[in-house]
Amino acid sequence: MTLRVAAVQAEAIPGDVVANIEKAARLTAAAAAEGARLVVFPEAFATGYDDAVFDRPLPRADDLAWLAPVQAAVETSGTVVVLNSALDHGARRALTSLVLAPGRAPWAAYDKQHLHAGERAWFAPGAGGASVVVDGVEVALSVCYDANFPEHAAAAAADGARVYVNAGAYFPGGAARRDLHYAARALDNGMYVVFSGLVGAPSDFIGGSAVFDPLGRRVAHVESQEGLAVADVDPAVLDAVRDDQRMWADRRASFGARRREAVAGG
Repeated sequence: MTLRVAAVQAEAIPGDVVANIEKAARLTAAAAAEGARLVVFPEAFATGYDDAVFDRPLPRADDLAWLAPVQAAVETSGTVVVLNSALDHGARRALTSLVLAPGRAPWAAYDKQHLHAGERAWFAPGAGGASVVVDGVEVALSVCYDANFPEHAAAAAADGARVYVNAGAYFPGGAARRDLHYAARALDNGMYVVFSGLVGAPSDFIGGSAVFDPLGRRVAHVESQEGLAVADVDPAVLDAVRDDQRMWADRRASFGARRREAVAGG
């Protein structure tokens, strides 16, 4: 059975959590109308990705009532939503992916583990990975810079994940690096990769929302405008790729001691 996923590409209003959450609810309904069972939003979509916002009070993890419009859309449509936000956890702040699913309260599922230098002034890195299972398919969570590290997706694949979702915010000039990273994570691990990117304010974010298949091919994408990248995750394709492309099965647990010899010039 396939799992239809939707990567949202949209602009968030910096600091306007109410407006952003209402927009997320509308986009959840739109994705569900296209048959999506899993909807992924960009990095810090609830708050906007903005230094000025990060320096002010943030939504709190101990009171998630502000997510009610999205939860209502989830209950109506039956979809599962991954919504990233800058979040106040009390003793720390994090860039957190919240998960909303029908019939249960939203929860803070994953905190971004790899922080850019500028983010470290406000946020603490997450302590561990996280996955959710949607319609029998294990889906690993990541946020933007996490995907730059091959071992992050590899650890998720080793734990059984078949889909790697990433909420991101790429600045102008980052398109080639962005697409290379996500395609490589897909091919390296024989898994689908779903990337959801911000566009617009306050930093002219460039989007690039896309779904990559286990061969690293981009099978759905959105250009520079707002929209949805919708594609089906097919477990049969995953199995066939892993049977044919043996990198995952053939990788070594250890390469042993490294031998080093000087052959010229000391």
